[in-house]
Amino acid sequence: MYGGGSLGLMGGVSMAVFLGGSQVLRVIPKALANGDIIGKTIGEELQVPTMSYRLNAMFNHVDAFIALLDGLGTLEELFHISSWAQLHIHNKPIAVEQEFLTSSAQQIIISDATAEQLIEQLQSFIPIIDPCMSRLNW
Repeated sequence: MYGGGSLGLMGGVSMAVFLGGSQVLRVIPKALANGDIIGKTIGEELQVPTMSYRLNAMFNHVDAFIALLDGLGTLEELFHISSWAQLHIHNKPIAVEQEFLTSSAQQIIISDATAEQLIEQLQSFIPIIDPCMSRLNW
């Protein structure tokens, strides 16, 4: 089971699972599937209308969760799944690769040591638009 991703990190995990004889289900919002951003599918694909549907569909179909180098959406899903584990909504294992936010995802989050420095950063913030993501039509 994997949420999205091309034949990169998650694709590699999915390929190993598939070649090992297990089922692989890719759950992807239609906007990402239609934008031709993600790449090829290994195993089956389930297209859903929104990211919220995606998380629920993944939750209902998986035996475990793996979070690899990706972006803020992966981080959000990791927080959801982890909080659900903490609340005993599920007892499925969760695995996370270290340093899993890409540099483009890290550019979105602003942090600093003091309020003054934080305000300076906020005032000088210039968003970096990922060319792939700019093609999405939600």
